[in-house]
Amino acid sequence: MEKAYFPMFVDIKGMKILVVGGGNIALRRVKTLLEFGADVQVIAPELCAGMKELAAEGKIRSELREYMEGDAESAGIVIAATDSRAVNRAVQEECRHRKIPVNVADDRDSCDFYFPSVVITDEAVIGINSGGEDPGRVKRVRSGIEALYGNRRDYSDDRIEK
Repeated sequence: MEKAYFPMFVDIKGMKILVVGGGNIALRRVKTLLEFGADVQVIAPELCAGMKELAAEGKIRSELREYMEGDAESAGIVIAATDSRAVNRAVQEECRHRKIPVNVADDRDSCDFYFPSVVITDEAVIGINSGGEDPGRVKRVRSGIEALYGNRRDYSDDRIEK
């Protein structure tokens, strides 16, 4: 692994987490964050169907607009998951300036942390990551863990690692 990251479990219950982007990658991250009680705000000009559903159910707060400098100011963690490299870079630059941990979906080298593949069982929460180098291996490891211990999660996510 080129760049080793320390695996750390953090209590994010009630933490304001900003997600910039409203597509399927952002949706997968939002679903995982919600499982741990995060206060999720999504900023995107458009939301995918699943994100619209979460907003309609009151599970997330959403603003249908472009990202603007200053949006990350009060966030504890930020996820940049748009389909625009320029927007993702702007989010990353603001977060670095404000010293806010950021995950940039399209550039693992710009991430302060990786988003792991997560298995939740009755006995444990298991995070799996390969440093972004081999998502296929992560999927195989996750499948093996699920075969042994199950997974309480009610959806499948093959590409949660970044």
